[in-house]
Amino acid sequence: PPRAAPRGKRQRFVDKNGRCNVQHGNLGGETSRYLSDLFTTLVDLKWRWNLFIFILTYTVAWLFMASMWWVIAYMRGDLNKAHDDSYTPCVANVYNFPSAFLFFIETEATIGYGYRYITDKCPEGIILFLFQSILGSIVDAFLIGCMFIKMSQPKKRAETLMFSEHAAISMRDGKLTLMFRVGNLRNSHMVSAQIRCKLLKSRQTPEGEFLPLDQLELDVGFSTGADQLFLVSPLTICHVIDAKSPFYDLSQRSMQTEQFEIVVILEGIVETTGMTCQARTSYTEDEVLWGHRFFPVISLEEGFFKVDYSQFHATFEVPTPPYSVKEQEEMLLMSSPLIAPAVSNSKERNNSVECLDGLDEVGTKLPSKLQKITGREDFPKKLLRMSSTTSEKAYSMGDLPMKLQRISSVPGNSEEKLVSKTTKMMSDPMSQSVADLPPKLQKLSGGGGRMEGNLPPKLRKMNSDRFT
Repeated sequence: PPRAAPRGKRQRFVDKNGRCNVQHGNLGGETSRYLSDLFTTLVDLKWRWNLFIFILTYTVAWLFMASMWWVIAYMRGDLNKAHDDSYTPCVANVYNFPSAFLFFIETEATIGYGYRYITDKCPEGIILFLFQSILGSIVDAFLIGCMFIKMSQPKKRAETLMFSEHAAISMRDGKLTLMFRVGNLRNSHMVSAQIRCKLLKSRQTPEGEFLPLDQLELDVGFSTGADQLFLVSPLTICHVIDAKSPFYDLSQRSMQTEQFEIVVILEGIVETTGMTCQARTSYTEDEVLWGHRFFPVISLEEGFFKVDYSQFHATFEVPTPPYSVKEQEEMLLMSSPLIAPAVSNSKERNNSVECLDGLDEVGTKLPSKLQKITGREDFPKKLLRMSSTTSEKAYSMGDLPMKLQRISSVPGNSEEKLVSKTTKMMSDPMSQSVADLPPKLQKLSGGGGRMEGNLPPKLRKMNSDRFT
């Protein structure tokens, strides 16, 4: 079928790259919570802000500590007596601010050129030296740790996890199925990979409450364990559309007016780093192709399996009914031979043969004497001729088709003699105890006045003689 005309681009909740289009506003006094978790706040910032804070922090710390050394030298008068060989300053060869700054850098970086050094005549300098060492270690641990965590974030690993550009709906294993494809570009595996799907759709509750982004779960194999992925080669993830699915009443026509978004979340542990990674994407209603299937991408080569990623997003059309699962079940229910009468002799013959097959299955559950009687060759053939001449529907009532009950219950029927002969054949083995018969035959033989009133006079007399 031709694709529907593309609609205007609408606002997405989750972008294709996994970024959530959510902004928090009017926080008021809650902004202080960001400062209480300063490390996570710095990690979450963009790279340009991280680099700016990194450079600014080191620059301010260096200038502040260099100023402290200069203040000590200024208060002691070392700046004026720097070239006096008989005078012992707090820090040798520090006679202005640049020299104080260089001394701090040499001390902080442990370079130690040997020209500038602290002396034992300056207790305040020793205290400042200890403070500098502690402060420098804290700044290094905080900023370098922040940069390391940001560089090794699992978000970068998620960029090598691929999702198909479109999702597809078609028949698979006889069931209407929503499908999309995931793949891993790296040779390193995702340990304990698990996939989840959420359907975002607005709805109104019976109480009148409007939910703009109601989240519904799409089952992609949680009950069977199919959501636990061995993601070595590209996999097609399936959601079977049944009565429990939110897409139970979704058809090809209703997709043109529906508005929904399918959010896919893939989680796993990165094998090389041991960190948890999460990759996300979404599919809007115009990115779900009805009646399509994905191209195969795996081929067997000499000694290995080759994955062709050029066909990763490719789909092709397949015959798919345009109706929803709900509509298909309703049409199947209306056309089922258990409810609607047959419309042709060929269908009636097929129903008769199915009834005979049901009799064969029932015969395996009967006592040995009844199995011998029902196993006679001429018995099914006569029943087949009987069932092929009538236009009534055939369905099971107990263990016998309704046709046989109607034929046996209508007096004056042309087949009455055959029914009398059949009941006569079954009268001898029926003399055994009713408790030995299966429950359905017990109901058929002793069900009370309801079934008794539908039997011919001969059968009623035989039953009354047998149970008295």
